[in-house]
Amino acid sequence: MYTTSQPDPVRLEIFKNLYQFIAEQMGIVLQNTAASVNIKERLDFSCAIFDYSGLLVANAPHIPVHLGSMSESVRSLINEKSDTLKPGNVYLSNNPYNGGTHLPDVTTITPVFDEDKKQVIFYVASRGHQADIGGITPGSMPPHSTLVEEEGIIFDNFLLVEEGIFRETAVRQHLSNHIYPARNPNQNIADFKAQIAANERGVIELRKMVSQYGIETVQAYMKFVQSNAEESVRKAIHLLKDGSFIYEMDNGAIIQVKVTISQENRSATIDFTGTSEQLNSNFNAPKAVTQAAVLYVFRTLVDDNIPLNAGCLNPLEIIIPSGCMLNPIYPAAVVAGNVETSQTIVDALYGALGVMAASQGTMNNFTFGNEKYQYYETICGGSGAGIDFDGTDGVHSHMTNSRLTDPEVLETRYPVLLESFSLRPDSGGKGKHSGGNGVVRHIRFLEPMTANILSGHRVVPPFGLNGGEAGIVGRNWIQRQNGIEENLDSTATVEMKPGDVFVIETPGGGGFGKVS
Repeated sequence: MYTTSQPDPVRLEIFKNLYQFIAEQMGIVLQNTAASVNIKERLDFSCAIFDYSGLLVANAPHIPVHLGSMSESVRSLINEKSDTLKPGNVYLSNNPYNGGTHLPDVTTITPVFDEDKKQVIFYVASRGHQADIGGITPGSMPPHSTLVEEEGIIFDNFLLVEEGIFRETAVRQHLSNHIYPARNPNQNIADFKAQIAANERGVIELRKMVSQYGIETVQAYMKFVQSNAEESVRKAIHLLKDGSFIYEMDNGAIIQVKVTISQENRSATIDFTGTSEQLNSNFNAPKAVTQAAVLYVFRTLVDDNIPLNAGCLNPLEIIIPSGCMLNPIYPAAVVAGNVETSQTIVDALYGALGVMAASQGTMNNFTFGNEKYQYYETICGGSGAGIDFDGTDGVHSHMTNSRLTDPEVLETRYPVLLESFSLRPDSGGKGKHSGGNGVVRHIRFLEPMTANILSGHRVVPPFGLNGGEAGIVGRNWIQRQNGIEENLDSTATVEMKPGDVFVIETPGGGGFGKVS
């Protein structure tokens, strides 16, 4: 196959799907070989391939907050270690100040070398949410952390595999040599190995492509796929209008965004000036997370079936003042920024563009555990209504794309009972198009455990648009075995005793348009 300065439309479609297929194959390997419920059952992972400069080419349809930020991790590795990269090396990174999202999301990065093993021609990466990476609470999602060190162990371009040899002793030392060490290093290592295997599948498949089509063609079509995504986003931008939005969170923080459209250049400026300063809580979102949220929103405005990649960002100028809650300075805590603030950024942007009411705006992060067990889940709720559609009941929306653990697996692996799980009637906002309903989840504990909830929209309701009503706020509470009910805040840590029930009621989505 020969290359030209312009892509052949048929070949463009073939290569676009080939790149995505490789990322999907990586995901299948990761799911099949992982040890934790978090990755194997909940599918809280993402896989992607990158060009030789670390720019995203294609991904499987995994977790948006991972996919839009992974490129920052790969480029950080290139900037720091490009002189020492060797065939057979694999690196581990979760530093939120170097392209990461929050500490439980750990990325393995594998450089792909040419046949002569002299030059890096691609990178492949997989990111998985660890069930525990240390920190002050089991599950590494502490509701009340104020420093990133309290959230777990940082890996910063850590050499995980050296020329094909897994550095198990060094990894174990790193997991244990911390004021708040990892609680289950064996599970961490098993999941790291699964991520290495996933990357290796990506390496093998990319080499097959190069063998079949030649390196020049494969790299040329990587650029063409990115350019095609850029053009698709520019077409979508051309249909938009200027807008702004101010979004208040439960903790009183403000996200302020102004979107300015240049029709002439078919480009957009997204300016977060006016957003609250860095917080003394963990709702700060690393810059990579903020960028991922913007990338997600503009990708969803494209009708074409394109892979989310670096080309989508080219028409966008993103202004995020340093030191604000969307671009914090080390050592600010960030664990909720990835899962909660990312959702609010998305809703604020949809509000500014006037295209969609707020979804539940939270991932309802629920963790529990002790020294033996650690578990994490995100819980679905209502999605927002739009110009010509209703919201959806009980769905994971926007920056999360994971699923809930099957009840049988949950009850087999952990000493809990899922007593009930149902839709929450009339929790979606009414409108010409109504928001989706949230859910209600009751979990009874059979052993003493520490439980944590990290959530939002327990005070401020998810907004409606164009006269549509807001969704109903969520609620967290405990039914003690002695019959006493305890109401909890948006974020809480509680000690659960055998027989106690933790109840989570998730928010509904906002409605769109007045009821006629």
